[in-house]
Formats: sequence, structure tokens, C-alpha cells
Amino acid sequence: MTADLSQLVKAYDVRGVVPDQWDEVLAERFGAAFVEVTAAAAIVVGHDMRPTSPSLSGAFARGAAGRGADVTMIGLCSTDQLYYASGALDLPGAMFTASHNPAQYNGIKMCRAGAAPVGQDTGLAEIRTLVEQWSETGAPQPAATPGTVTERDTLTDYAAYLLSLVDLSAIRPLKVVVDAGNGMGGHTVPTVFADLPVELVPMYFELDGTFPNHEANPLDPKNIVDLQARVVAEGADLGLAFDGDADRCFVVDERGEGVSPSAITALVAARELARNGGSGTVIHNLITSHSVPEVVRENGGTPVRTRVGHSFIKAEMAAHGAIFGGEHSAHYYFRDFWNADTGMLAALHVLAALGGQEEPLSALLAQYDRYAGSGEINSTVDDQPARTAAVRAAFADREGVSTDELDGLTVTAPDWWFNLRASNTEPLLRLNVEARDEKTMAAVRDEALAVIRRP
Repeated sequence: MTADLSQLVKAYDVRGVVPDQWDEVLAERFGAAFVEVTAAAAIVVGHDMRPTSPSLSGAFARGAAGRGADVTMIGLCSTDQLYYASGALDLPGAMFTASHNPAQYNGIKMCRAGAAPVGQDTGLAEIRTLVEQWSETGAPQPAATPGTVTERDTLTDYAAYLLSLVDLSAIRPLKVVVDAGNGMGGHTVPTVFADLPVELVPMYFELDGTFPNHEANPLDPKNIVDLQARVVAEGADLGLAFDGDADRCFVVDERGEGVSPSAITALVAARELARNGGSGTVIHNLITSHSVPEVVRENGGTPVRTRVGHSFIKAEMAAHGAIFGGEHSAHYYFRDFWNADTGMLAALHVLAALGGQEEPLSALLAQYDRYAGSGEINSTVDDQPARTAAVRAAFADREGVSTDELDGLTVTAPDWWFNLRASNTEPLLRLNVEARDEKTMAAVRDEALAVIRRP
């Protein structure tokens, strides 16, 4: 097939429709290129529950072995389980998943040994170049001695490692509803939760890459409706929703109300700071709530603000030796998990915090959820720079207002702030607004949107 890699290779991963955009032939070449660029003598490969994942990951393994690398196949796994394997085995890794994308999609998330990310600036561009060359000239030259392909189960070790990082020994019994969305949470949650004092109510644990019940993206409100209703109906203490590859986790409180990922970031930050003697650096992206840096400072830590995107978070984690990092998108990063993101570890922190006291989750989290937020609001525009400039002109000269351009345009006043970012892939501007109260937030939101959407 003719490879259109401009549409397939993204900023942080490989992702596209199978077989229209890629197939086993390309997967095998990606495996060979991955070994070439990382100079790896051995790698680890895992995959999610999508119908095409076993064959694509097998082809990738053949390509890697053909270039001389020994391949450890860990089979069905979550993305953070693959990161665990990469860290614990000290091997570069490849995870076959398209996260929450529809069933016809698949992709590859790649990392170097110790779960260090592979993105456009850290090897992915070189991998793409090699695959493009080989698509024109034919298969790469095989190594003189091909590598081996063996299988290994890492699920039990992954679960044990996570549980070693959070003390759950004295928590009270909890009733927890978990919506796996037919994704990999259905594979990992039973093992991780097996010995906890938790009454588990499973929803959509059947592994099914066609996502028959709802899209496995818990940040879209329509995808947690079933979970919210079930939490209330069961009288549960909380609900957890995982995305397709189970690296993100979204929390629902005992009332069936969705919990802001910023509140979870603040809660986990406070716990990780306490675990590290009341000091340490915590990374947060610039559209997490201002409650996050406030809580970090109150607990003795140093907050560091960064751009949106996991590559920026991971780079800042490494640069600052940070103990924890969180994003508004429910990605949570831990120093003790090789700076990689794991929604499961964040979920365990929530269970430990809730089970370590008697209040319901909504009361426990009130101290971490201090402001009114708009959520992300998308607007289609014909000229992103012009609309952004118009917003800056409308707000920048007001008394007490400051602006910065770390990532898009951030406008900050004493009682409110907002960020306006352009999409890299669509003609959209993304607006996030936060304020001391709902009325102020709504007024700022509506004024900004009026400028953004002005005819």
C-alpha cells in the first residue's frame, strides 16, 4: 500500500484507520524502524482489545525481531501496564491502541526504556522517515541474527507495584462502581482491586473494541451518564470511569456528580507531597484550576505551570525532578511510575483518601474544588490568529489584567482568568474560563465568546 504518513504519524503517536491508512505491512516496518532509532537490543510490546490489535502488534514484533531485537510480548494490557513493563524491565516499549477512537482506528504509543516518551522531537520523526523510505524501496535489510519473540504476563506484577505506592491497608469498606467502557479497565481493575476492602460493581467489563455501549472517553459527559445513574442507584461511595486504554480515569462522587480532574490533581498532589515529607515539585498544565497551585503551596510544594500536552508534562517532570503532575484531561503522572501517566494509581489515591476518613467524597473534595469553571468550549473560526488578537484587544488593557502566551493566550484578573488556545488540527479555538463564583465565570465566558464568535 502507499503510505500517507502525514495523516498517520501524529505529534506523540501513530494513529489511523485500519486498513485504509495502515496495515500489517506498515506495522512491521514501524517495528523495524523503532529498533533502528532506539538502537534497542530488546523491546516489550503490548496491545488493547481492538480487533486489529493482535495482528498489528504481531507484525510490529516481527519487524523488530527482523532487525535483531528480542521482543517480549505482554499481550492484552492497559497503556500504563505497558509503561510499567518498560520501566520494570528497563526496555523500550510499544503499545497498540487508539485510546477512545472508534473501532476502525488503531495506533502505536512508543517509549524508550524507563517509559521515556517518543514524540516528534524524541525519535518519532526519524521513525516516520525510515518507514517512508522503506515504503518506497521495500523491506529493510534483516539483521544477521534475528531476535526472539517470547511471551510474558505482567498484570500481577503491575498490580502489586501500584499497590506498593499507596497505603490502602487501613481503609474502610467502600462500594465502587467502575465503568470500563468495554476497554482495558475491564482487564486490569479486577486484578488491582482483588484484595482491597472494596465491593466492586462492574459496568461494561467485557473487552470489546467495537465499544457497543458508549465511546470510551469519560471526559465527554454523555459517556458517564450510565455510571452516574448506577452510582446513585447502588448507593455507592464513588464511581470510576476509564478510557479505552485505561490510562485516564474520571471520578464520580456519591451524588452521581462528575469530579473535576483538577480537584483530583490537587488531592493527589497533597497526598504525594505528604508522602515525600511535605516538599517537592508538582507540574500542572496552564488550564488546570488555580486551586491546584494553591493546594500545592499550602502543602509545602512548588507548583510549575506548563503547556498542555503529555510531552510537555513529562519533560517538565524530568527537568524538575517533580514528584507528580496532573492535567485537566484526567492524565496523572508520577515520579515513582517513571514519570509516566497512570489513571489507576490516581484512582487508588482517591480510594485511600476516601477510605481513610468518614466523610463522603463530595465533602472530602470540597477543599480542592474552589472555583467555578466553564469546561472547554470549542468555537469554529475562519482565522484563529485574528480572533485571538481581537480577544486580547478586548481584555488586555483593563485595570488589574495581565496576559501571557505560554500556550495560546491566557488573560488573568484578580477574580477570574481564561485561556484561549488554537487547535493544531481543526479550525477551532478552545476557551477555558474560571472565576471565584458562577456568575462571574458566566459573564467572562459570554463576553469572550461574543468576541470569538463575532460575525
